[in-house]
Amino acid sequence: MATKLLKTWYHLVVSNFLAIVAMAFATAVLRRGWPFSIDGLAGWLHAQRPVHLATAVILMAAVAKLWRARRPRDVYLVEYGCFRPRPCFRAPFATCREHVHLLPYLLADKESLSFAIRLLERSGLGEETCVPYSYHYMPPDCSLDAAREETELVIFSAIDDVFARSTVTPADIDVLIVNCSIFTPTPVFVDMVVNRYKLRAGVQSLNLSGMGCGAGLVAIGLARNLLQVAAPGTHVLTVSTEILSSQYYVGSERAMLLPNCLFRMGAAATILTNTAECARFKLGRIVRTMTAARDADYRCIFQEEDDKGIRGVRLSKDLTATAGNALKRNIVAFGPLVLPVSEQLLVALSLLKRKLLSRRRGDSKVRLYRPDFRTAFEHFCIHAGGRAVIDEVQRGLGLSDEDVEASRMTLHRFGNTSSSLVLYELAYAEAKGRMRKGDRVWMISFGAGFECSCVALECVRPAADAGGPWADCIHRYPVQLPDVAI
Repeated sequence: MATKLLKTWYHLVVSNFLAIVAMAFATAVLRRGWPFSIDGLAGWLHAQRPVHLATAVILMAAVAKLWRARRPRDVYLVEYGCFRPRPCFRAPFATCREHVHLLPYLLADKESLSFAIRLLERSGLGEETCVPYSYHYMPPDCSLDAAREETELVIFSAIDDVFARSTVTPADIDVLIVNCSIFTPTPVFVDMVVNRYKLRAGVQSLNLSGMGCGAGLVAIGLARNLLQVAAPGTHVLTVSTEILSSQYYVGSERAMLLPNCLFRMGAAATILTNTAECARFKLGRIVRTMTAARDADYRCIFQEEDDKGIRGVRLSKDLTATAGNALKRNIVAFGPLVLPVSEQLLVALSLLKRKLLSRRRGDSKVRLYRPDFRTAFEHFCIHAGGRAVIDEVQRGLGLSDEDVEASRMTLHRFGNTSSSLVLYELAYAEAKGRMRKGDRVWMISFGAGFECSCVALECVRPAADAGGPWADCIHRYPVQLPDVAI
């Protein structure tokens, strides 16, 4: 208790050092008396020529205007919405086991069959995760029509939700960004959205593909860059999804069976703007790290054909380690931008200690201080790519079970919905009533390439109706998960 209290006072003093010094200086000045009187200042102003005073005021106003014009505009999240699947899409374990035993290509490979069942049982997914209509057929329907049907269902539902929760209308949208990693039809997703909602002819549209689960935050980062230089009042609509009907793997390679077991249907939409009116969150720092220069990272998530010519997505067994290394690299750039001065000082002292000891005793294994990111954020939305990924990030950042509750519960309820997942986690924190004005949120996503993105948010206005995709089940969460490892 004493150590915790001492650490609290340390952060308070170091983080507010300049304010404390300024207060001390002001107190000293007031005690000694201000050297200039009000009458003296009035006399000096009266002695100046009016034209000189007017020129000085105009110049100061021009400098202030120029400074504000060169400064990037603040960007805000107006609202977000998530697709909430109906119960008819559920894929409980009993159904999954039955379907697995009915697939001929798995029946011929008993080891792959037992692997798929074991993975499902230990994945951290619950009984209510959902898959599209095409997955309920035997064999699954991987046709173009099935993929289009799923696309229209999840994307339009998410967009309908975000428009219903905000005062923004389709006519107000200036830029549209849609991302989906594997399925890219013609016309593309942005054309589907423009046609459905009759967006105006001048809307700018961007379609992102091939970036995997990290594309959602990449789209938000792209929207932020556009809004910082756009005219005030510009609105950007982003949509993130992954269409499962186009990518079901019908082979027996274990590494390529993982997506079939972990991925579930979902989509999320956000509306961002560069004016604070009606905003719910303010965007903070955004850092994206690419590690594709390393061959192992580049092939960590790889779409290819197996030895029988069947196409699928191969997930490397080193995925969790790759994600951990990418996050470490990202934190090197992201940490100094968001951590309080007190934590940065502790990290600097730790580095200095290692350097001094390595010189004196040749000991280069001195453990560096791990910064406490809970001093910078109240909420953590970690991409729940799988149970092992959450565990790796939790250990690496030194987070508690409460800190990663949103990630674990989202994986349990919705599964891995790919690029939309972090917004389901944000919705969980709001549905539990934990979001307060001024709370800071750290979103972390991982994607193919390999890449890691971090986005900081600050709550401006908590949701009035925070149910969202959790409206019918939030009262049952959190749930106790079995203590097993994949």
